[in-house]
Amino acid sequence: MRSTIADSDAGGSILYAPTSEAWIEDALAHLPELLQDHANCEKKAASTAVALMFAYPEDRPLGTALSRLAREELRHFEQVLRAMTALGLPYARQRPGRYAQQLRRAARTSDPGRKLDLLLTGALIEARSAERFTLLAPRLAPPLARLYADLAHAEARHYVLYLGFARAAAPQEWRTRLEALAAREAQLATEPDDTLRFHSGPLCARGD
Repeated sequence: MRSTIADSDAGGSILYAPTSEAWIEDALAHLPELLQDHANCEKKAASTAVALMFAYPEDRPLGTALSRLAREELRHFEQVLRAMTALGLPYARQRPGRYAQQLRRAARTSDPGRKLDLLLTGALIEARSAERFTLLAPRLAPPLARLYADLAHAEARHYVLYLGFARAAAPQEWRTRLEALAAREAQLATEPDDTLRFHSGPLCARGD
């Protein structure tokens, strides 16, 4: 895998590995399932932002930024629900994939260190989301294509926001920790998976 973290200072990608064509094909072939998980991801993104606000109430700039981010993520959730309604797709419970849970297991669980790792995992998740929205948008029909193109820009802003706070929190350590977490993220996003999710790898069984 080739690291692109060195480019992050200039606004480049922080992802270690690109999404495969196999995952894109799986996503397009299982669009209802993908949209269901996408809606859940928007809710989770809002709840993650709120949880960080409560975990570090003394950090007022972070709290203010995450309050805005959480509201935006909930608006995205509503937009995905409207898209699902337009397509005649129900909203139902869905078993979560392994990606976010396993990535957060790689993070430290106590401070000092926990805050930095939570900010960096947030940046990585948002960066992966931005990448996949960008890849999917040209291959979808309107109005979903426009929605995904818009969301790609929003998620890119979010990853830059999380990364900026991570760098401010630990100027001497953030890059080393990002290297470690990005390597784990790349594994989770590219290795074959038995469940298709927005942040999963491609499905294990091909040609279904």
